[in-house]
Amino acid sequence: MGVFGIILLLVALLGLYGIFHVSIYNKLQNYQIKLNHVEGIIDNELRNKFDQIIRADDAINNKLKNKKEYLKEYLALKDKKISNFELERKLNEAESIIHNLYNDNEQLIDNENILEIIEEIKVANQHLNATINYYNKYTTKLNAYIKKFPNNMIAKIHHFKVKPFFDGKDMTDNDIEDFKL
Repeated sequence: MGVFGIILLLVALLGLYGIFHVSIYNKLQNYQIKLNHVEGIIDNELRNKFDQIIRADDAINNKLKNKKEYLKEYLALKDKKISNFELERKLNEAESIIHNLYNDNEQLIDNENILEIIEEIKVANQHLNATINYYNKYTTKLNAYIKKFPNNMIAKIHHFKVKPFFDGKDMTDNDIEDFKL
C-alpha cells in the first residue's frame, strides 16, 4: 500500500466519520426541534388557560354580590417570572377555585358564560396533558440518546445537554427528595 493508498484510506475514514457525525447530530437536532415545537404549544395552551381564568374572574365578579377578589393572586401571575410547570400548577389551583365557586353559588349554576369558560378550560387541560406527555416522551428519548456512547461525545461537541422533564425534576442529580406533588 503506497502513499496514495494511505491517503485514500484516510479520506474514506474521514468521510465515514463525517457521515456518522452528521447522522448523530441530525438526530439530536430532530429531538430538539420536536421539544421546541411542543414547548411553544404548551406556552400557547397555558396562555389560553390563563385567559379563561381572567374571563372567569370577570364573570364571577359580575354575578356574585360580595365582590371578593377570589382570583387576584392568580391574575398577578402574568407579572411574575415562573416556570411553565409552576404556572400550570397555579392555574390548576385557580381552576379549582372556579369550580368550587361554581358549585357553591346558585347565582353561577345557570350562567352560560361560566359554563362556556369551564368547558374551554377543560379543553385546554386536555391539550396541555397531551402536549406535556409528548414533551416528556421526547425528553426521555433525547436524554437517553445523549447519554449513549458515541452520541454523548457529539452532543458535548455541539453543546446538547440533558433536559429536565416538564415538572422540572432532574433525573441526573443525586437529590432524591425533589419529587414534585
